[in-house]
Amino acid sequence: MLRVYNTLTRQKEEFQTIEPGKVRMYVCGVTVYSEAHVGHAMSALVFDIIRRYLIYRGYEVKFVMNYTDVDDKIIARANQMGVDPFQLAEGYIRDYQRNLADLNVLPATANPRATQTMDKIQAMIQGLIDKGYAYAAPNGDVYFRVTKFGEYGKLSGRRLEDMQAGARIEVGEQKEHPMDFALWKAAKPGEPAWDSPWGKGRPGWHIECSAMNLAELGEQIDIHGGGNDLIFPHHENEIAQSEAFTGKPFARYWMHNGMLQLGGEKMSKSTGNLITINEFLKKRQADVMRMLVLNGSYRAPLAFTEESLDAAEKGLERLRSGLRPASPSAAGLSPEAADALRAQAEATQKAFVEAMDDDFNTAAALGHLFELVRAINAARDAGASAAQLEPAQQTLRALAEVFGLRLEEKSGAGSQADPFIELLIEVRAELRKQKNWAMSDLIRDRLKDLGVTIEDGKDGTTWRWS
Repeated sequence: MLRVYNTLTRQKEEFQTIEPGKVRMYVCGVTVYSEAHVGHAMSALVFDIIRRYLIYRGYEVKFVMNYTDVDDKIIARANQMGVDPFQLAEGYIRDYQRNLADLNVLPATANPRATQTMDKIQAMIQGLIDKGYAYAAPNGDVYFRVTKFGEYGKLSGRRLEDMQAGARIEVGEQKEHPMDFALWKAAKPGEPAWDSPWGKGRPGWHIECSAMNLAELGEQIDIHGGGNDLIFPHHENEIAQSEAFTGKPFARYWMHNGMLQLGGEKMSKSTGNLITINEFLKKRQADVMRMLVLNGSYRAPLAFTEESLDAAEKGLERLRSGLRPASPSAAGLSPEAADALRAQAEATQKAFVEAMDDDFNTAAALGHLFELVRAINAARDAGASAAQLEPAQQTLRALAEVFGLRLEEKSGAGSQADPFIELLIEVRAELRKQKNWAMSDLIRDRLKDLGVTIEDGKDGTTWRWS
């Protein structure tokens, strides 16, 4: 039985969906005011892996990820650059969509945007006003009345009276209580604005997600995800306004990923302490980033260093080694050895599911894949035929696909260069027969410089892109 850690209850719980066999899942997306960085990639990969595993376990998953395309930061950046804020947001949305495709993240069922949900946002705000949970200030702002929602703070574990002690009302705000938060912001000169019953303005950040959630998935959902930096105030406020509006529990399971750390500090646009996804993909394969995420716990901080990336790359190469073909001259394994390899594949699949059922323990599940790779490689070295390797290799491919790993060889694999490499291997073999070791070693070393690894064995020479 799948068990999931729930931030709301602070414990692992048996996973039971609202509707049997179906998962309604919402993950907070990016605010599109600049290029997405590898911290965004980490969160996207975490929830992509979770989604893929739920599909593997037989669930029908409706996955929604929003874009915040109107926001203070977007407006500020657009003004700074002298461009239209909507055009700025659109460009970064397209860029992020390319990033996700490059990272092999499954497309969302829906990608709602705040600017396309304005009618539903306003209807929700009006409903909260009608129920007494919100009020319109004289200046045209609308605020949520936190004292009206008795369970405020239940996600973050904060007490309203403690929060109030450090809170203050900023200049220009017309709140009843320092912790009241904005549902609608009155228009300022030069900013995008929409007509509303409270005057021209735009929505607050928190109400956007609640309205998009309601529009795409209904009043109650199974999983709400995002980075743990969103627990307060964003997700806390989402709970308050959503449950106040519907009168029903909002999300069954709240799942939060840890932060990516660069140089021991959280990666952040505001501090400039970041590496963009585009920069990363110029230097490393997408599977390396995915392996980095798989090697840790999704709830824990993740160190982003050259050392951790190198380790992820080596692990990726180990997995790829399990898919190398049998030697053309392989004599085949004994029936008993072939049965043992099949049994290892079956045991790996079972252990993989057990690990992932324990709150998506990808590191343990990955360890089981490495065990299968060792068995495959040992069988190949012992002379297994292609037919004998295929069932175990197929299991490895299938479970790697659950992780979203493509296991593609590095650049050049399957390219037009392959026939020329094969020719050089043949020439080198002839040189070795003639005991011309200097020339044969030169070919080996030059190919290595080009990213081609040669392995000489009792059944001949094999090569691969490394």
